[in-house]
Amino acid sequence: MPRIQGVDIPPDKPTHISLRYIVGIGPKNSLDLCEEARVDPLRPAKELSDEELARIAAILDQKYIVEGPLRRQVQQNIQRLWDIKCYRGIRHRRNLPVRGQRTKTNARTRKGPRKTVAGKKGVKDLR
Repeated sequence: MPRIQGVDIPPDKPTHISLRYIVGIGPKNSLDLCEEARVDPLRPAKELSDEELARIAAILDQKYIVEGPLRRQVQQNIQRLWDIKCYRGIRHRRNLPVRGQRTKTNARTRKGPRKTVAGKKGVKDLR
């Protein structure tokens, strides 16, 4: 199983698909990476030679922020928003949608499962 940047990439998938398993590498970057490293993007990853894997790893080191450093950078950016107490930082802190989505309905992914309020339905007016 090929390893790049400490990540096991799937051996049976085409190289350009396998490279997407590295955090920070998407469809466009994986194709650009294959082109720059002179690797056929459609060839299965298990057929890559050690030299080709080394070329891909060298390009990743030079041009891309991936895996641990990328996760750290994203977390530092969120922490900065928290610290300056801006709107986006407050939304991150409260675990609510950050980019202006509605929350009256939807937003279940971000807010989590519903918290049912007991006794709300069927309360009669005692006048």
